[in-house]
Amino acid sequence: MTNVNEFNTESADAQGTEVTPVAPDRFDFDAYADYEAALLERNRRFWQARSGVAVYRRFRVPACFSWMCKDMEASLAHQLGALQASTAYAADIANFLEPWYGIGTLASAFGVDYVWPDNQAPVMPHAFGSLDDLLVKAAVPIEETAIGRHTLKMIECFLDATRGRIPISLTDTQSPLNALSFLIETNSFYVSFLDCPEILTRVLDRFVPLQVDFCRKQLELIGDAIAWPGHGFASSRAFSALGMSDDVMTLLSPAQYAQFGVPGLSACGGAFGGPAVHSCGTWVDKAAIVRDIPGVVMVDGAFTAQTDPDPNDPAQFSEVFAGSGVALNARMVGDKETVLECVKALWKPGLKLIVVTYGQTPEEQAEVYHAVHEICQV
Repeated sequence: MTNVNEFNTESADAQGTEVTPVAPDRFDFDAYADYEAALLERNRRFWQARSGVAVYRRFRVPACFSWMCKDMEASLAHQLGALQASTAYAADIANFLEPWYGIGTLASAFGVDYVWPDNQAPVMPHAFGSLDDLLVKAAVPIEETAIGRHTLKMIECFLDATRGRIPISLTDTQSPLNALSFLIETNSFYVSFLDCPEILTRVLDRFVPLQVDFCRKQLELIGDAIAWPGHGFASSRAFSALGMSDDVMTLLSPAQYAQFGVPGLSACGGAFGGPAVHSCGTWVDKAAIVRDIPGVVMVDGAFTAQTDPDPNDPAQFSEVFAGSGVALNARMVGDKETVLECVKALWKPGLKLIVVTYGQTPEEQAEVYHAVHEICQV
C-alpha cells in the first residue's frame, strides 16, 4: 500500500484512471451533452468571480498519454469511456476530449521528428548543438509537419465521431521556453542563459507566431466545442486562456525565468484570453512572477505527495494567489483525508481555487466534494 506522504514510483501514471473503452456508436452523446450543459452556468459564475471554489474530478487515461496517442480511434474510445465514467462522480466541471500528441508539437516546426520508444510516449531528440545552429534553421508551419498533420486529423476524427457535441481542447501546448529545451543540447541550453542572452531571446521570439498560428488552425476545426485552457487544466467552454506547460521553470532562477520565460507565455496566451501556466514540481519561488504575467488567468500545480514527488507548499501558494483573481488549479491525488487536509492548508478567503481530485469511488468523491465546499465557504 502506498504511503500517503510518498510518491508511488511504481505507478506509470500517478494521476491516471483505468477505464473501459466505449466505441462512439455506443456512447450516449445526448446524455453527456446534457450533463455538460447543466454545469456551464456554474462554470461561468466561477470564471467571472475573483474568488471561490470549484471541484474537478479529473479522468486521465494513462495509455492515451503514452503509446496510444498515436492511435486516434483507440484514444477516442478510451477517452469516451472516461467521460462516461466521470458523470457518476460529483464535480463542478465536466471532463473533455484531448487530441493529445506529445510535448514536441511546437519544436517540430524546426524539422525534428518524434522518436517512438516501444509502449511509451514519443520523445523529442536534442537535434541542435547550440542556439546558433537553431537560429539559422528555417522553420515551417506546424500544420505542415507530420505531428501537426496528425493532430489536425485527430481533431477531425474526434469531431466526426462525436458530431461536435463534446468539448474538445487543443493538443498539449508548450511554452516557447519549454519547446526550446527539447531541441538544444542540455548543457548548451542552460549555458546560453549566461553566455548569449540576446541570441536566446531572438530564438524564443521565433516560437511565438508558430505556436499562435497552430492554435488558430486547431480552433478553425474545433469551433464552439473548444474547452479552455486545455491539457492538464480543469477546462470548460465557459473558460478562456491558453494552457501552456513550462516545466523548465523549476531549473531557472526567478530572474532568469522573468526575463526569458514570461514574454513568450504572455505573447502566446494574449491571443486566446491570456495564458494559463503549468509546471510540475515545486515552483513557489516563481509564483509571484507567474501571478504577475500580463493577462494570466490560471495556474496549475501539484499539492500532495502522491501527485508529484516534489509538491508545492499550500500555505505559500495561497499567500501569493489570494486576492489576485487568478484561478489556482490544484492537483491532489490521495484519499479523502489527504485531500481535505491539503484543502484546509491551502484555502483562505479571496482565493480562486479549483480542487482537482481523483476519488476512487463515486461515494468517496461525493464526500470529498461536499466537504471541500463546506471548507471553502466565504
